[in-house]
Amino acid sequence: MGGACGYGNLYSQGYGTNTAALSTALFNNGLSCGSCYEIKCGTLHEEGRIRFTINGHSYFNLVLITNVGGAGDVHAVSIKGSRTGWQAMSRNWGQNWQSNTYLNGQSLSFKVTTSDGRTVVSNNVAPAGWSFGQTYGGGQFR
Repeated sequence: MGGACGYGNLYSQGYGTNTAALSTALFNNGLSCGSCYEIKCGTLHEEGRIRFTINGHSYFNLVLITNVGGAGDVHAVSIKGSRTGWQAMSRNWGQNWQSNTYLNGQSLSFKVTTSDGRTVVSNNVAPAGWSFGQTYGGGQFR
């Protein structure tokens, strides 16, 4: 039930058991795990907000980005704490993006850019009291 391109357990994230559709979409579109699309019953994205799941530890923030609308494939991500400026994140694998900055105790904002060059800024997505293992919702591409 999961692991496709770093998405983890797709069933628990609300995508059902249709992981075959994800694999088919990747193959048919010639995509690698660096540019995964999200699938729910054959659609390329689910309505709603972009989801940011924060994992890792204090000096290694690993953020899984899911439910991306628009073009669907994330090409760049930046993170900003309430006491920092914008900092580019690096792709760890799939749609897991990492930052090695200590951001504990700060509200977090994210800037997500897709392959078509469109950017969505989600300000103060995670409150100052955020915790690892939690998922927070941001804006969405229209």
